Amino acid sequence: MAWQSGGWLKGVEWRPSPNFGERPAGAEVSLIVIHNISLPPGQFGGEYVEHFFLNRLDATAHPYFAEIAGQEVSTHFYVRRDGRITQFVGCDQRAWHAGRSAWRGRENCNDFSIGIELEGCDEQSFATAQYAALFRLIDALRARYPIAALAGHSDIAPGRKSDPGPHFDWAAVRERYADFALPPEAVA
Repeated sequence: MAWQSGGWLKGVEWRPSPNFGERPAGAEVSLIVIHNISLPPGQFGGEYVEHFFLNRLDATAHPYFAEIAGQEVSTHFYVRRDGRITQFVGCDQRAWHAGRSAWRGRENCNDFSIGIELEGCDEQSFATAQYAALFRLIDALRARYPIAALAGHSDIAPGRKSDPGPHFDWAAVRERYADFALPPEAVA
């Protein structure tokens, strides 16, 4: 996988989100944060997730959408269940995926991380195609950035977030990326 200026990955769909900012001066991208998302919750497919990251979600399309209407969030990458990858923010920029967060004593993980959303939920396993795409993506990211760690949203925002959830295959991550700093559940 090759890169375009600004940290845009060639070969994936680009849908630029307005929800991003500059990284602080000197901030190195060293952490990947794994999330899960489905809109409506527990339902897969459709364009609702993309619309959410683009500030185009119709709050009247589902009762849950009224609860999240007006939130300005984004991610760098979204991996659908069939393995298709969409990029919303260039990796040289700061996506708004982590919220209040800390990793190993460093606050505000958005400043130094890449966010990857997997289409899914806490109650179901992820698809094989998603792991294949995720691993290709992680390999491409570590070729460009000094990635040293991988964590779940629940690890950087404990008590506030639960994703990627109990069905995420941390053992496969540990096997493939033994040199990364990983959260406790990944090394158990």
